[in-house]
Amino acid sequence: MTMSLATPGMLTDVTLPSLYKAQEQVNALLLGKAQEVRLAFVALLSGGHLLIEDLPGLGKTTLAHAMASTLGLQFQRVQFTSDLLPADVLGISVYDAQSRSFQFHPGPVFCNVLLADEINRAPPRTQSALLEAMAEQQVTLDGVTHALPDPFFVIATQNPVDLSGTFPLPDSQLDRFLLRLTLGYPNAQAERALLSGGSRRDLIARTTPRLSDQDILQLREAVEQVHASDALIDYVQALLTRSRQHPGVKVGLSPRAGIALLRAAKAHALLLGRGHVVPEDVQALFIAVAGHRLVAEAESSSGPTLARAILHSVKVD
Repeated sequence: MTMSLATPGMLTDVTLPSLYKAQEQVNALLLGKAQEVRLAFVALLSGGHLLIEDLPGLGKTTLAHAMASTLGLQFQRVQFTSDLLPADVLGISVYDAQSRSFQFHPGPVFCNVLLADEINRAPPRTQSALLEAMAEQQVTLDGVTHALPDPFFVIATQNPVDLSGTFPLPDSQLDRFLLRLTLGYPNAQAERALLSGGSRRDLIARTTPRLSDQDILQLREAVEQVHASDALIDYVQALLTRSRQHPGVKVGLSPRAGIALLRAAKAHALLLGRGHVVPEDVQALFIAVAGHRLVAEAESSSGPTLARAILHSVKVD
């Protein structure tokens, strides 16, 4: 399938069959979660990172493994625990007596796809070790900056903060995730297929990569070419303004959140075969982009609930 993306003064043809096959493959591994899989690909194509929050056993790690196997990229998994140190993630410099110098030994963060499993079980110091990597695609240790591979994509999973043994992610860490999503329980049909089918782990091990690193970089360039009209940008700006004025919101959305929302909306349009963004793209993503960035005045309120109310309060002109 070929789609034409029209941008001012430019017309570029982008071939997308591999992308659609990749989505189909992940959907076959994580049954009944087509919308969540689409959001995962939105994060990937937007150049952002993905946070999956839900109860244990609902498929968070399965989604991450399915994405990694389908992308065919260098993959590392780190199980975050209470005793995990920053060096366990980033790497460490070790003195070599023979050369009389320190040699850097890179940690698991030096990969294309990093699964930070149960990230909120690690203490804040270890959580923050990922900040520079996620924001700048680099790691600085002992005054030396080391570039990370391109593309670099973090998929983090976390359990609800009210479970024992968890450390809530700080706002600065949450803001580094483009999207936060929950999977929820599968529907009856999908659960039946899971119970009667084979092991997801075995199925993932037999998958064939559908996308390469060059494919992903090309698709990210295509996302930048998706057109967003002035009226669409006005709609995004209205949502940002409303988030700062809405009752019950202590901290509204920043301009960076608005940029993330617009970039994600372009990726969503591309996945649906369009070369332009429509309000429905923004609406499909707003809660996933804004829910973890909004800070409520009262503990009884949640970010996703506020995001839903803000979305309903802003009309499309």
